[in-house]
Amino acid sequence: MPLRKYTYYDFTLSLCPECLKRVDAKIVFENGNVYMLKRCNEHGNSKVLIADDIEYYKNIRNYNKPSETPYKFNTETHYGCPYDCGLCPDHEQHSCLTVVEVTDRCNLTCPTCYAGSSPTYGRHRTLDEVKAMLDTIVRNEKEPDVVQISGGEPTIHPQFWEIMDYAKKSLPIRHLMLNTNGIKIAKDLEFAKRLKTYSPDFEIYLQFDSFENAVLRELRGADLNDIRKQAIENLNTVNLSTTLVVTLQKGLNDGEIGKIIDYALKQKCVRGVTLQPTQIAGRLDNFNPETDRMTLTEVRRKIMEQTDVFNPDDLLPVPCNPDALVMGYALKLGDEVMPLTRYINPNDLLDNSKNTIIYEQDEQLQDKMIELFSTGNSVEVAEENLKSIMCCLPNIDAPNLGYDNLFRVIIMQFIDAYNFDVRAIKKSCVHIVDKDNKIIPFETMNLFYRDDKKARLEELRNEIN
Repeated sequence: MPLRKYTYYDFTLSLCPECLKRVDAKIVFENGNVYMLKRCNEHGNSKVLIADDIEYYKNIRNYNKPSETPYKFNTETHYGCPYDCGLCPDHEQHSCLTVVEVTDRCNLTCPTCYAGSSPTYGRHRTLDEVKAMLDTIVRNEKEPDVVQISGGEPTIHPQFWEIMDYAKKSLPIRHLMLNTNGIKIAKDLEFAKRLKTYSPDFEIYLQFDSFENAVLRELRGADLNDIRKQAIENLNTVNLSTTLVVTLQKGLNDGEIGKIIDYALKQKCVRGVTLQPTQIAGRLDNFNPETDRMTLTEVRRKIMEQTDVFNPDDLLPVPCNPDALVMGYALKLGDEVMPLTRYINPNDLLDNSKNTIIYEQDEQLQDKMIELFSTGNSVEVAEENLKSIMCCLPNIDAPNLGYDNLFRVIIMQFIDAYNFDVRAIKKSCVHIVDKDNKIIPFETMNLFYRDDKKARLEELRNEIN
């Protein structure tokens, strides 16, 4: 009998990348890769690479766990996913991290920007609007795990400190983040010192894409290497917890993954690196979807190829949304770096009551730590306990250590119209509260719910009616 050149694995709903209509999609295995095959009646067939590791892709299904929903939903389910955001009652995950965009404006005009920000685009939200957005998150989550103040560039908001005070001092937010390009921090040490007053449970989410100005010009439109290094120097001075955030584009900066992780491990203030393949949304001036897309599994493989820290047992799917998130934990003690994630029982990740790494359980790791302490490698008493910042990441049971000793690598793949999989979208746990006080998955926000996208959304809804 004739054979197809692929192995059929699964079926899902996706989107046509041209018109954004829902289309049927097959998941198939071919030549060691995972592809999505789909057909739009108007725009024809498409074939999209969604993973280059079949075994890992199959294994992510083993990391699914019961859904945790918000306490409140904000819209009704009527048109079907992804046209009802949000959050509608058909969504399967609460907000592990919620982004609050306090301004559309930015002091850069990055060629790569999911929000399309610039010095002249849009406006600043009023303080009352921002408070209402933050209050919406609290109503949905009661005690939000992570809230990220973002933009645009939030540090240019004229009422930036009032926003920070309200978020940190008036609301029951467990962990507050500031998403920034670092320009203000680099130019003003006193600004960094004032930010430090929001610790503990406060962190900088710092744009850090490359060490090469040629790459930064292509992604950010400016020579920012010196700015980035000065920002890190100021953050090290005040020891303000920081995550380096890398937007990845194939053939541009994916060869620097290991170098960035190695650099981050040497910085006193850095608690981890988040690697984000470019989402095809917003402004993309220097991006070709045919050649520049990166999959989550490609990033995972490159981490292992370019560093000596993590092996396959250390880079695990995150159960709240295993299609889109990978985590790897390590312990920093002086110059020593010891992977921790391999000591997790994968079955425990599916049960929040057991979602813990206890370093004393591993005799080899315990012996190594005793050796380090006994040879004069003292650990500074930290103001923050060593624990998870998100409900979906493991807690670390190590009472003698602090957050300074934790290092994590996260791969965060924001799905777009090319690799859209409704099964994964329903598990999205990174959300944005929009100016209409709705909580919307990051992925669908950038596809349908920004001001310049809403007309097309209404057309699609009208076609359904």
